[in-house]
Amino acid sequence: MTRTLLAVLSVLLLTLHSTAVSASQVRLKDIIEFEGIRSNPLVGYGLVVGLQGTGDTLNNSPFTQQSLEAMLERLGVNTRDQNINTENVAAVMVTADLPAFARQGSQIDVVVNSLGDAESLLGGTLLVTPLMGADGEVYSVAQGPIIVGGFSATGNAQTVTKNIPTVGRISNGATVERETGFELADMRQMRLSLRNPDLTTAIRVEQAINESFGQRISKAIDPTTVILAIPPSHQTEMVSLLAQIEQVTVQTDQIARIVIDEKAGVIVMGRDVRVDEIAIAQGNLTVTVTESQQVSQPNAFAAQGNTEVVDRSEIQIDEGEDRKLTVLNEGVSLQELVDGLNALGVGPRDMISILQTIKAAGALQAEIEVM
Repeated sequence: MTRTLLAVLSVLLLTLHSTAVSASQVRLKDIIEFEGIRSNPLVGYGLVVGLQGTGDTLNNSPFTQQSLEAMLERLGVNTRDQNINTENVAAVMVTADLPAFARQGSQIDVVVNSLGDAESLLGGTLLVTPLMGADGEVYSVAQGPIIVGGFSATGNAQTVTKNIPTVGRISNGATVERETGFELADMRQMRLSLRNPDLTTAIRVEQAINESFGQRISKAIDPTTVILAIPPSHQTEMVSLLAQIEQVTVQTDQIARIVIDEKAGVIVMGRDVRVDEIAIAQGNLTVTVTESQQVSQPNAFAAQGNTEVVDRSEIQIDEGEDRKLTVLNEGVSLQELVDGLNALGVGPRDMISILQTIKAAGALQAEIEVM
């Protein structure tokens, strides 16, 4: 397993090293966000009915019973102070994303999540559920049959569950009732936000836009934001202007960074990582104990004796004598760093400790981020 991880890591890093000389150009569409052009999260509380005995237990979920009674009252059925005993209803939270410029009457997908102790939402139908935005206004209404990607089967001695049966989805399950009111035509300037803030990249974005339009219409004001002044000739053609800006290419830049996921043993290194001259030695003491049992019997013609089970232990000690001291020269590249560590037979988890130790010694010219 360790050799496989090292082989994959080496191939990925070799690819990065081969492209380090000339970084590729990327579209602005892939690295920036336009002000106002974003989705808006919606949330709502509702009831799912039609479950086959897999709904909430009303004694354990009082909010489900209260919601059921309130819904029936609105329909003219009085169930107050009555003993309602049903397991076909479940309280759920409904979430959705309202796309930018979604128009009234358009439909969006919704996700339904069980709120109580329901076992499964399979076969259920969501009743009319208003979905609200962060401002408390209702922007869409959801309803429809739920599609569940999992199931649960229970027997007397075993339960089998696949995926999560208490989460479902309704495709085109919500109808947009209110628009956000954001209009591109009313804007005289727009902010472009970099997804990965960087001073050098922000300046390059400014220069690339100005060169593309042949006039100074953009200005970087911080590592994240570039202000775009809408030219008078494009104020009635905002969509065309933004589409043209999306296709402008720029060479991105980033700080040298190493991201480490200690739980999974994953290491991702940027191509600009450099190491000062340093010597590295790595060795482990490994003790392997193998237990086995053998049967000892008396001779065939022995006058007396018993058959006994005798334990046998085999102990092997690996002191890491094949590990050697490796010297990394000053200013070595990412590929040379990994080659040197691989020459020591270092696994991913040991490599994490070595990188952190090199950083502590002041020889690693990169930022280490531990997830």
